[in-house]
Amino acid sequence: MSNANTNPQDTTRTETAAGVFSLQKIYTKDISFETPNSPQIFQEQWKPLVNLDIGNTARALGKDHFEVVLAVTLTVSFEDRNVYLIEVHQAGVFQISGFPEEVVGRMLASHCPNILFPFAREVVSDLVVRGGFPQLLLAPINFEALYLQQKARLAENSPAGETKH
Repeated sequence: MSNANTNPQDTTRTETAAGVFSLQKIYTKDISFETPNSPQIFQEQWKPLVNLDIGNTARALGKDHFEVVLAVTLTVSFEDRNVYLIEVHQAGVFQISGFPEEVVGRMLASHCPNILFPFAREVVSDLVVRGGFPQLLLAPINFEALYLQQKARLAENSPAGETKH
């Protein structure tokens, strides 16, 4: 069946509907694990304080290809001492084409990190256990909600009448 529509608006809709979102590669870009107070910390009873910092960046690699890096930094402390520190940069190369710019931005900020997060979570869990500590599983993160919060914050901070994307 062929599409004989010549209306430019219909063509645009067809291209958008036929957009490409494809995962090309997943890899760990950087890993760091530190236990600054070992082995003494293993001899103590402690209840950890867990601080998680998460962020992501995206950069164009050329036409329709992007590298997205999800940075997870985890600091576990007890009283005034760090028990362990973990930093994982989980990365992926994604092909994204045929979507409006705003949709591409949303995909880079929410869909791509959603794909990368389980891999980063596994690396964190493995590092913690290999470091001699009880398993730590990071709770799921709603990157879509984080994206919408960031967008709302940007809209609040822009001058009246201006909207940032």
